[in-house]
Amino acid sequence: MAVTQNRGAKARALTRALFEQLGRHDAGTAAHDRVRGALIETNLPLVHYAALRFRSRNEPMEDIVQVGTIGLIHAIDRFDPARGVQFATFALPTIVGEIRRYFRDSVRTVHVPRRLHELWAQVCATAEDLTVALERAPTAAEIAERLSVPEEEVLASVDAGRAYRVTSIEADGERQDGGDRAIADRLGYEDPGLAGVEHRALVRHLLVQLPERERRILLMRYYRNLTQSQISAELGVSQMHVSRLLARSFTRLRSANPIDS
Repeated sequence: MAVTQNRGAKARALTRALFEQLGRHDAGTAAHDRVRGALIETNLPLVHYAALRFRSRNEPMEDIVQVGTIGLIHAIDRFDPARGVQFATFALPTIVGEIRRYFRDSVRTVHVPRRLHELWAQVCATAEDLTVALERAPTAAEIAERLSVPEEEVLASVDAGRAYRVTSIEADGERQDGGDRAIADRLGYEDPGLAGVEHRALVRHLLVQLPERERRILLMRYYRNLTQSQISAELGVSQMHVSRLLARSFTRLRSANPIDS
């Protein structure tokens, strides 16, 4: 774990230095492109981290990483170091959003006419606007009226939007013992523990951004279940100081959490 934290600290330090260099060069120059390429290479591990969220999808991991890299490039081009936000915190939602758009718009086996595909994007945007305006989900007729298109086309575009890669639940699936069993026979319930997996991964990602002392106090408090008095005795500091450090850590974690931003 210490090696991982050290590697992460070096990557953050290098990223800050590269952004300082990037600001000294004009866009489009060879020097700017060289520093920009170094930023992309330095932060590729962040793309792999984000791509792991989608490893259960029926898509090659190489394709997901490639799409995530596009999101990383967008984040680099839009990042403003003067805002005082860690680049990884800023970039992660952009990378994940790019991957999600890829699955939403591109991963299809059923051919969808381009006209319906484009209309579907307009329908989604209009539905969001009308939901805010009406304070309820709009009907297909209301969306059609706003877009000035027949209601049948709105319904057709919604069906087209659902045309992603599909497999019949009656299809046979391979088993480790060599036999075949229909997918329908292997469907189960959703494990409630899955909801916490992504949160735990995010917490680990945020913890490594804290100073070592604050990270240690958090682990003592919530992993070892020590009281503030026990922590203060072990570290040789006052309980009030421990309380202040915990409060400061929580503030940093909340401000760095892309889910809350």
